[in-house]
This record gives sequence, C-alpha cells and structure tokens, in this order.
Amino acid sequence: MHKVVPSNGEPKFSRALIGKIIIVAIHLVGLFGLSFEEFRPLFQDLTPAQLLLSLFLILFFHKGWNDAFPIFAAAAFWLGFGSELIGIHTGYLYGDYVYGPVLGPKLWEVPIVIGVNWFILSYLTGSVFHKVPNDWYAAFLGASAMTALDYILEPVAVYLDFWAWKWDEIPWSNYISWFGVAFLIHLIWRKANFEKSNPIALFLLITWIIFFTLLNFTLDI
Repeated sequence: MHKVVPSNGEPKFSRALIGKIIIVAIHLVGLFGLSFEEFRPLFQDLTPAQLLLSLFLILFFHKGWNDAFPIFAAAAFWLGFGSELIGIHTGYLYGDYVYGPVLGPKLWEVPIVIGVNWFILSYLTGSVFHKVPNDWYAAFLGASAMTALDYILEPVAVYLDFWAWKWDEIPWSNYISWFGVAFLIHLIWRKANFEKSNPIALFLLITWIIFFTLLNFTLDI
C-alpha cells in the first residue's frame, strides 16, 4: 500500500499535521477538565505535564540544533526564572505575589516549570516574528505578544491557584516588567544564530490564546 501523496510531494498526513492534532486534543481535554468543578483539581495538577508536553512538541519540530540553541534556551529559562525569583523575594519587578502548589516542584519558592514557560513563550513568539528584518522591532513585537498573552492568562492563573497577588490585584508593574524581561530574551533570540522557523509554533501560540480566552468565559472570571 502506498502513502497518499499530494502534488507538492508531501505525505497527506505529515508529522506537523499530527503534531497539530495532538495540540488540539490535549487543549480540548484540558479545557473540558478545567471547566467542570468535579474534574478541576485533577486537571490543575496536570498543568506541569501539559507544559512539558508542549515543550516536547516544540523541540521535536525544532530544526536549528547547533551550539547557539542551548545557549538561548538556557538564557530564556534563567532570565525568566531569575526575574521571578526577584519578584517573589523582593516584590520588585512584578509586584507582591506567591506561587500556589499547582505548578509542581519549586526551587527557592518558584516552580521550576515557570522557567520552562518563559522559554516556551519566547520561543513561540520569536518563531512567529522571525522573518521581521529589524532585530529591535522583532523583539518589540515578540515581547508585546508575550505581554498580551500574559494579560489573558493572569485571571485564569489566579482563579486556578497557579499564583496569588497581594490584595487580589494584578499591578501594572507586572505587565511592564514582563514586557521588559521578554524584550531582553527576544534580543538574545535574534542574535543567536540558529534556524528559527518551526512548523507548529504559530499554531501552538494561537491555541494557547484561544485556550485561555475560552477559560476566562467558562470559569466566569
């Protein structure tokens, strides 16, 4: 039996298509589980696994495996994680907040997957704008996209006990500092010399935007 191959020479069911189906499936299941109170605690605890699965898919479809890529990955992880350490222990940058138990094991009171989240978001937004010719403008667009997603995500994260803000108010300093740290990471992304296109990056980013937007409605936040 031969594979069905369209005129462009690509298999009808490419690996990228399978990856996108997996992305849709896990987010639909997550949306269902988090939207119903009886299932919510289980799906809250599965949040780190969902992040790690997203990380796996990104790396599986990543093309630029050279010495520059792990340097960027480490920079994104530690700049993001380090900024969260400052925020948690000093109240500077983002404001006064604490992490709940939902996001898994912590290092110095910050969940380890938070560094993974910084990497994923900077990778996805960087890949989306990788064809923009000017580094500073591309970094601005990437940081703006990350900040916009954080704005959508914040109410959901607080409701699901990912983290909690003092006086239950999200300060504007959170978004300003988020943009600043994201902008720095995106400049490093632009300067790092590796292949930056990824066939699932835009799809996964849009899926996250839709996912958290719908959760804002289904949780009635």
